[in-house]
Amino acid sequence: MTIAADAQELREDIVRLRHQLHREPEIGLHLPRTQEKVLQALDGLPYEITLGKDTTSVTAVLRGGAAHASARKPVVLLRADMDGLPVQETTGVDYTSRVDGAMHACGHDLHTSMLAGAATLLAERRHQIAGDVVLMFQPGEEGFDGASYMINEGVLDAAGRRADTAYGMHVFSSLEPHGQFVTKDGVMLSSSDGLVVTVLGAGGHGSAPHSAKDPVTAAAEMVTALQVMVTRQFNMFDPVVLTVGVLHAGTKRNVIPETARIEATIRTFSEASRQKMMEAVPRLLKGIAAAHGLEVDVDYQEEYPLTINDEDETNTAEKVIAGMFGDSRLTRMATPLSGSEDFSRVLAEVPGTFVGLSAVAPGADPSTSPFNHSPYATFDDGVLTDGAALYAELAVSRIAALAAN
Repeated sequence: MTIAADAQELREDIVRLRHQLHREPEIGLHLPRTQEKVLQALDGLPYEITLGKDTTSVTAVLRGGAAHASARKPVVLLRADMDGLPVQETTGVDYTSRVDGAMHACGHDLHTSMLAGAATLLAERRHQIAGDVVLMFQPGEEGFDGASYMINEGVLDAAGRRADTAYGMHVFSSLEPHGQFVTKDGVMLSSSDGLVVTVLGAGGHGSAPHSAKDPVTAAAEMVTALQVMVTRQFNMFDPVVLTVGVLHAGTKRNVIPETARIEATIRTFSEASRQKMMEAVPRLLKGIAAAHGLEVDVDYQEEYPLTINDEDETNTAEKVIAGMFGDSRLTRMATPLSGSEDFSRVLAEVPGTFVGLSAVAPGADPSTSPFNHSPYATFDDGVLTDGAALYAELAVSRIAALAAN
């Protein structure tokens, strides 16, 4: 039987695990109940298991038993993230989150279940695989940089040598029709950085602003100036997205506060624009503060780098997808997405690619379906077996190609 057909035989188990994870989401780097479920799914399979020291990560290595002609035994890494989000679920599905204020609103429960399903598919083919497979079950993708923890603890070298290539997958609750795979070579996702600004003034009475140093008006000017700077200092064909999500100052309308606070997210699509923003933003804000006779503290926080897909590995993944599911199931993205991913850290070290999979309900309009991170976002179970099969086929076929060289 093919991997895709075998995956269908596992459908009930994969769906059950997905629903268990969805009912009990955990947030951040420490996901003990999620880790326990993953270990139960791997129990009895011939994997070498390593647990994270600083997180509840799970690394599982499958030693293939087939002969290989290459000078070194090939290694392929497959990654799934496991954490949820601080979102109150309102989907109404019968497996809705039972944890108040937490939800698998980004589909990581599907990623984990699909990779667990792939673990079984690969184990069943162990003696046909002329290399090793590393499964990377990662916590803390949602703003906690869990990939860095796993890399620092050696996940890329878990098989005893550096992985030759790495593949990750991410489901979407909108954008594309049900079951559609999407990817592109080069930059697929933007970088993501944080900006925290504290404008330091001197408080006073609202009736006498001349006797105080008002941080509110300076902060308001900064918010608009940041937007103008993006349109005047950056090429429109190399976009920059800067969004202020927090603007806070004061406690009462007739009191001039001591400070004002701005928090923003910054997305860039090239390393050149990212570096330029790191220089331009503090310069602009300090200049505005100085013009008002104020001080300002600018904390520019480097977060996730660009997610850059290797051209050859992307072409390989596209051929595998087309071969398994047909050309009609594959879309080559014209432009990157402005979301960000810490799988970017893996791809910065190992050539590989990141693949999207639409889990929009069959027949639903993907243009109006709630997007990932929404409390209304739903992900259809129907894509689980295809995702598990693709994980497994990518590992098997890529190892076979590497072993033949």
